[in-house]
Amino acid sequence: MRATLSLADTPFEDREFSWLWVIATGLYGVGDIVTTLALIGYIPAIDEGNLEMAVAVESFGLVGLIALKAVVFGACLAVSLWGARAGDRLVFYTPPALLAVVGAFTTAYNPRLLVGVA
Repeated sequence: MRATLSLADTPFEDREFSWLWVIATGLYGVGDIVTTLALIGYIPAIDEGNLEMAVAVESFGLVGLIALKAVVFGACLAVSLWGARAGDRLVFYTPPALLAVVGAFTTAYNPRLLVGVA
C-alpha cells in the first residue's frame, strides 16, 4: 500500500496546504539557504550562528547545510500532515508558519550581515 499526501479525509484543503508549503519552501528552503551560502562563502569572518548548522557545514559543507535543512523541513512537514489527519488546526498550521517566519527573518537578516549593516 502506498502512502498518499491527499487531505481528502481531513478538514483541510489540498490547495491551502500546497500554498502554505510553497511559502515555507521559498523562505526557509530557498531564501535562507541562498543567503546563508552567500554569507559563509564570501565573508570568512562570519560563522554560522546555529551550532548544529555550523557543525553540519564544517563537517560536510554545502551538503551538510542542505541535508540538515531538509531534515528539519521533513520533520515539520510530517508534523503538519499528522495535524491535518488529527483535525488539529494549530498542529496543521504551525510548522509551515514557523518555517516561513524563521526563513523570512534569516532571508532579511543575512544580507544585512553581508553588506555590514548589522
